[in-house]
Amino acid sequence: MQQEEETAPQEDLPSGKSDTSEQPASAPTAPPLTAHFSALFSRAKQLLEARFGVNLRDFFSDRQMLVWLLALVISILVAYAAIGFRWLIGLVQLPWLGTSSENVATAAAGTPFWVVLVAPAIGGMIVGYLLQHFMPGRRAHGVADVIEARAIHNSHIDPKVGFFSALLSAISIGSGASVGREGPIVHLGATFAAMIEDFFKLSQGARRTLLACGVAAAVSASFNAPIAGVLFAHEVILTHYAFRALVPTVIASVAAAIISRIHFDNATAFLIPNYSITSYWEFPAFALLGLTCAAVAIIFEVALMATDRISWRFEMPLWIRTGIGGLMVGAIAVFFPQVLGVGYEATNEALQRELPLILLLALIVAKTAATAISLACRFAGGIFSPSLYLGAMTGSAFGLIATSVFPEIGSSQGLYAILGMGAVAASVLGAPLSTTLIVFELTGGYTMTIALLLTVSIAVGVTQAFLGHSLFYWQLGRRGLFLQEGPHKSIQRRLHVDAFMTPVDPDAAPVHLEDNEAPWLMATDNLERALREFDRHGTPRIAVVSSNDPTLIIGHADRLKALNLFNKALIDAAVEEHR
Repeated sequence: MQQEEETAPQEDLPSGKSDTSEQPASAPTAPPLTAHFSALFSRAKQLLEARFGVNLRDFFSDRQMLVWLLALVISILVAYAAIGFRWLIGLVQLPWLGTSSENVATAAAGTPFWVVLVAPAIGGMIVGYLLQHFMPGRRAHGVADVIEARAIHNSHIDPKVGFFSALLSAISIGSGASVGREGPIVHLGATFAAMIEDFFKLSQGARRTLLACGVAAAVSASFNAPIAGVLFAHEVILTHYAFRALVPTVIASVAAAIISRIHFDNATAFLIPNYSITSYWEFPAFALLGLTCAAVAIIFEVALMATDRISWRFEMPLWIRTGIGGLMVGAIAVFFPQVLGVGYEATNEALQRELPLILLLALIVAKTAATAISLACRFAGGIFSPSLYLGAMTGSAFGLIATSVFPEIGSSQGLYAILGMGAVAASVLGAPLSTTLIVFELTGGYTMTIALLLTVSIAVGVTQAFLGHSLFYWQLGRRGLFLQEGPHKSIQRRLHVDAFMTPVDPDAAPVHLEDNEAPWLMATDNLERALREFDRHGTPRIAVVSSNDPTLIIGHADRLKALNLFNKALIDAAVEEHR
């Protein structure tokens, strides 16, 4: 009975239904609020990734945040290096002038003439001895070498060369050589940047940017001119104004200016009254001043070139050459002490209208001769300060004549001195925009903008028409580097055969050149020579031989690979200049 009860059939259910169908169906529940936010976040992330992802990935892949941070570090190092450099110059001139200030002409006027005569010669012998025994190439490096490092050497600068060049420049300027201090500081700033680049193994574009940061910081700290520092780095060193390079250079320039102002207050290098344009009828005179400044710049550059060529026709030990050069500069300084050193005191006097016309004209000749002799005899230093000096003297003399001929409409003589500073310096350096800004920030004079732009542009245009290059590019041209021809030349000289050659199997039997007339290349040859060899022999493939054994083939260079590498480098350069 119990078994039957256990197996009693249950009540039949309708087909396709379960016993749960009798319970009421639950209403569909809304998804939780977190699910809505999660979906929105996911969608926003997709949109941001689609819109900004590529740019952000490119930004971080090139380590741009690190570049910004390193720009700040470089600016701090360079600013204090510039301060130390100025202190070292004062320390060198203290024993023979009795002062470490920049009032060199006043101190020299009260010094016995034989001291003024002998001190530059002694300094020259010291510089020459150090150059001959400790400096590669037996010359100090400057702005032209920074341009070469950016274009050819992947922004690498030997630290030993950089620091030793700064030391030699401090000795040269402190002993009275007629050279500038800004060029050595620029090279020193680039040296600090190159050291940091080597440590962090940055990309080529980032290396060039940081090199420009070192230059911008150096100009900013030296002149207390942050805007000009940024423009000089882009105009002269990078030769482009890419946005990606702008932020780091601004960071470096502004930070260096802040440090400089902390130590030297907010004063500009030259203190002048507020000059203004009297009449718009003066603009023909401003244009004529531009022509006059172009003539002075051309004569100055030709004098530097000719004196350099003449001096090296005489064979003698380098320390004797620099000693004789120092003696000649001292002889000029006995009569015109204003030519000694950077000459900022005399430049200030020209801006303040304190020099007579005859002395102004004489100082143009004396400074040109003293600077040409100093640089030709291998004193270490730059050309920026001498260019400003010559421009101030030229403008002041021109203004003195113009205001005496047309007293009713002629502006102040000091205004013409400011315009002359910008025109001559821009013509010599080949940097019209940054030089214009430097003059603005040096003098604090912003009321003569139109006149300065007109004078500078005419002077630069005429100088380029006659000479075809700035002094920096002339210095590079003497080394066989004609970089003004365009970026393709820099690329051809920077890339080498080992970048596109196909090496032979190291386990294969050695193969030697059998035909003495067959073309060959070395792994260290640059792309320019390789392309010339491909074109000269009309062959798509050239053997690459060992530098130790010119007959042993270590690989082959293909013309197609060389051209592909060249095209890629050109594209990369164009991208870097436009992003």
